[in-house]
Amino acid sequence: MCMKWKIRPSKLSGTITIPPSKSHTIRAILVAALADGTSVIRKPLLHGDGASAAGGARALGAQVTERNGDLEIRGIGKQHDGGSDLFDMGNSGTSTNLFMAAAALGARQRTFNGDASLRSRPFKPLLSALKKLGVSYACESPKGDLPFVIKGPLRGGKTTVNGVSSQFVSSLLFACPLCEGDSEITVENLHERPYIELTLWCLQKQGIRVSFSNDFARFHIAGGQAYQPFETAIPADFSGATFAACAAAIAGGELTLTGLDFSDPQGDKGVFEVLKLMGVEVVHGPDGVTVRGGGALCGRTIDLNAMPDALPALAVVACVAEGETRFVNVAQVRIKETDRIAVMKEELLKMGAAVTEHEDGLTIRHSALKGAKVKGHDDHRVVMALALAGMIAEGETVIDTAEAATVTYPGFAEDFRKVGAKIDVIEK
Repeated sequence: MCMKWKIRPSKLSGTITIPPSKSHTIRAILVAALADGTSVIRKPLLHGDGASAAGGARALGAQVTERNGDLEIRGIGKQHDGGSDLFDMGNSGTSTNLFMAAAALGARQRTFNGDASLRSRPFKPLLSALKKLGVSYACESPKGDLPFVIKGPLRGGKTTVNGVSSQFVSSLLFACPLCEGDSEITVENLHERPYIELTLWCLQKQGIRVSFSNDFARFHIAGGQAYQPFETAIPADFSGATFAACAAAIAGGELTLTGLDFSDPQGDKGVFEVLKLMGVEVVHGPDGVTVRGGGALCGRTIDLNAMPDALPALAVVACVAEGETRFVNVAQVRIKETDRIAVMKEELLKMGAAVTEHEDGLTIRHSALKGAKVKGHDDHRVVMALALAGMIAEGETVIDTAEAATVTYPGFAEDFRKVGAKIDVIEK
């Protein structure tokens, strides 16, 4: 279904319950699919990337059942050659990467494919790392890395992987414990360290033995290990909370965000520290974290390497901040669903923002935004960020491909309307 959002200036106030974490959901589904026994995952993200991960689990051969919003997954254990020849991963780059190494554990040939957006994204850095561990692959299109055919079995050994995406590293960390032999992984060009910390946190909960250097440049993984069935509830998503927190910062009033656990290893919780640095009032209380807007914000230089998903929303906050805000060390967002550096520059320029693009980020000066017709580029984070821009822009803003928001935040429009956002949904 094609959808547009029509947005007018809004003042927000109230409470928003943050949706479940995409990162936790995909990791939990993968581990459950590889375990020997039945796991229960409560309150997962069932749309978009979560649905793609569930499809990946089924393709591995796991039995996946949805009951009252929860998932029950009977894993494959050591049966690595069951399931399907085809992994259709939709729009989910995270699911594609994390399931890729797992799909190569057996000797069965598998094909990975997805939608047009996914077919534009790079997968060869991980494929090349897997090749050194005994996996063969072939890309079927001369124009991109996807679709590709992959065939194991994945063996222990030594390999080197480009860490430009943390997902490449995490994929190896999840699969290599199930190899017969030990594995040694060298990581070059490390980015997005908190996401690797999240993977290690998941492995630690499973009792998986992994040793590593302090800089995450080297990992040693003992082979012959196994995943155990488990029961868990998926925590709230700090990447989704970014939009509510940024909206409160720029649209006046105050929002209380519930469901967040600040002891969680998700890297995007750092957004709250960035907002405080820029002058936003952030108060932690028994019912959640409250973000109060309305005050003067100050531009800063902000390193977003650890939380690249925050760039689109923070780019809108930068339009409100006095002076100049520079986002640096975040070049990896160019290989997400879109080139988010180029796309945010393109769309914010339409709304009157003073934006300069750099190789590794953006510089944005204080700007009075005006409503415009803008493109969401089928990118959930771009769509939601432009929605925030529409809430502070003069006049009316219309965003196309708004349906993309369901990838990680299916209730975005409804949640924000409840706290005062003037969003009209146009379906066609």
